[in-house]
Amino acid sequence: MAFVLYSMVEREAREQARARALLREDANSSVRFDTYMRHGEIEEYLKELAVKYPSLVTLQSVGKSYEGREMTAIRVSLSGGSSPRAVLVDAGIHAREWIAPATALYLINRLVEHTDQHRDLLQGLDWYILPVVNPDGYEYTHTKDRFWRKNRGAKRETWLKWLWDLLCEPGADLNRNFGFHWMQSGASTFPCAETFAGKKAFSEVESQNVRDYILSVNKDKRVKMYLTLHSYGPVRILRTYRRRSTLEIRKSAVSSLNPLALSVTFQMILYPWGYDYRVEAAPDAKELADIGNEANAAMVKAGSVPFKVENSADLYPAAGGSDDWAKGVADIAKSYTIELHGGGSNGFDLPASKILTSVQQTFEGLKVFASRAQQL
Repeated sequence: MAFVLYSMVEREAREQARARALLREDANSSVRFDTYMRHGEIEEYLKELAVKYPSLVTLQSVGKSYEGREMTAIRVSLSGGSSPRAVLVDAGIHAREWIAPATALYLINRLVEHTDQHRDLLQGLDWYILPVVNPDGYEYTHTKDRFWRKNRGAKRETWLKWLWDLLCEPGADLNRNFGFHWMQSGASTFPCAETFAGKKAFSEVESQNVRDYILSVNKDKRVKMYLTLHSYGPVRILRTYRRRSTLEIRKSAVSSLNPLALSVTFQMILYPWGYDYRVEAAPDAKELADIGNEANAAMVKAGSVPFKVENSADLYPAAGGSDDWAKGVADIAKSYTIELHGGGSNGFDLPASKILTSVQQTFEGLKVFASRAQQL
């Protein structure tokens, strides 16, 4: 026990040293990885990059949220957006998953402010990154309800509006609102449910904006990979496997020596299809799994707890997800949901002291995805 505690303290000291080094490295940048940045701060950081690196960075308006907040994406390109291939990354579709926007920001920081170290990730490959899909919900988790999941829209235009307003706050699960097998499984019609899918597919302004943006970026079919960042993979105790008849108990992938492991359950790399466990896997499921496993190996090598790689519906069926839609409708060859590190009292509140470790480990996996996208 004494050895374990010493190892944890030693690791914590190394984390803090890395954080101080990064702060010195980015002394002239407004980005922070010792705290979770607010939406307004993220927007200002993106504007700062556009001014400082005009030949590399282009800001693109994805639209405005239900409450009028900007949804800004950043294009990072050595070729002015004319590379033969592209990767599209988004984060923060679920409001409470703060580590997802932080990871997107670290990716942006590495690509833009440390280009010389990572120029290989930009060779023949453009990056489109939307760090906060759900800015209203994200801000709501900072000011009102830390564990709010949904957006802040979902108008209630029914005679029961007064009842819904009395029972719960408005909002829909944006990751159940995309128009691919909408409401087939794993979603709710109950407005107070966390997985409320909205009144219809693309009923929410944020999902509409993301849909239109992805289709616009991919109009020439250059986008080879879509990565949507989430957190965290839930504990699975007992369930029936897709296309299997046996029950299996799984334990959490926890290592007592990992600083994230005291409150980590599963980290996951999920690929389509997620809309129903009874359907056949995607035709390129093996390749999707191989790429995911390669990314997992890179993150484990960097010190991460292992990521479980599997078909989305093997975790649980959930129709209306952006990953399924990206592959099934937007025709993006490789699509993944990455469930990042969890922690804290509720799993979604990874301590700020763990941000840097998490984003650095995840970045190693993102580099693998980029490398594979360059080959597609």
